[in-house]
Amino acid sequence: QLQLVESGGGLVQAGGSLRLSCAASGRTFSRYAMAWFRQAPGKEREFVAAISPSGGSTSYADSVKGRFTISRDNAKNTVYLQMNSLKPEDSAVYCCAGRRVGEYSGDIYYLGRYEYDYWGQGTQVTVSS
Repeated sequence: QLQLVESGGGLVQAGGSLRLSCAASGRTFSRYAMAWFRQAPGKEREFVAAISPSGGSTSYADSVKGRFTISRDNAKNTVYLQMNSLKPEDSAVYCCAGRRVGEYSGDIYYLGRYEYDYWGQGTQVTVSS
């Protein structure tokens, strides 16, 4: 079981920065692939970024590549999303997600929303123009 709680959202002007945090419960956080997804009103939930259990591998949506950085601190059971050069189209509810990676699967991540088993409630990010 993994419980996830996001924080760090808010209102920011275009061009600004925010850092989102996702705190996880559980003793085996270091065995979970983690990701951030976002959902804007009237749109489907979309992939933003993913990170492998060790933090050694990451992936980003094209729309955020070069502006956002996903990272994790396994000692603190926390995954982060640093968002720079924010644009109004980045406005959405941002959710973190987790999935345990099998012992023999290697240090991998997942890209699809249906591949994740655990979800946080989300944090609102609003970027004004």
